Amino acid sequence: MDDRDLGAALIATARGAIDAAFGRPEARVRPHAALDRPGATFVTLKQDGELRGCIGSLEAHRLLAIDVRRNALAAAFSDPRFAPLVAPELAVTTVEVSLLSPASRVEVADEEDLLARLEPGVDGIVLELGRRRATFLPQVWESLPDPRDFIGALKRKAGMPANFWSAEMRVSRYTVAKWQQAEFATELAADEAKR
Repeated sequence: MDDRDLGAALIATARGAIDAAFGRPEARVRPHAALDRPGATFVTLKQDGELRGCIGSLEAHRLLAIDVRRNALAAAFSDPRFAPLVAPELAVTTVEVSLLSPASRVEVADEEDLLARLEPGVDGIVLELGRRRATFLPQVWESLPDPRDFIGALKRKAGMPANFWSAEMRVSRYTVAKWQQAEFATELAADEAKR
């Protein structure tokens, strides 16, 4: 799934949506067939390596081009953890796009079984219990490399105590292909010079 042309198209689409919201010209998006098929993305914004917004879709329920565009705008303006992005921040805000594989259910006997099955650095995990649902992208393993800490923090994100477990807990896993704006700095700069 690591397709550089697709990554360039997704980064340009995400960055372009945010730029357009501030009245700036959008980056030229090179056509890619995957943009016209359903896809699920998360768009992560960072400033100096720190999270500035992250919103996404767990299921492919709309065309990939639309999904990444809407998630970029939501990450910039609707992440409840942050104030909406303002124009002076554009120059220091970078974009990362994660393209999710379809999630697959993981049948586990209990939390210890789940912890033993996890692949740190690879698995994105979704925990669900009743109406509560939360996910961590595989990138979160970078800051929470211990499986017990990872799952504990994910349970807290879902509004549950870190030491809570229920036989009713549903677990799914997925992987991502991810691209960062810095990987395409030369192409984006060349496109901007043409605008």
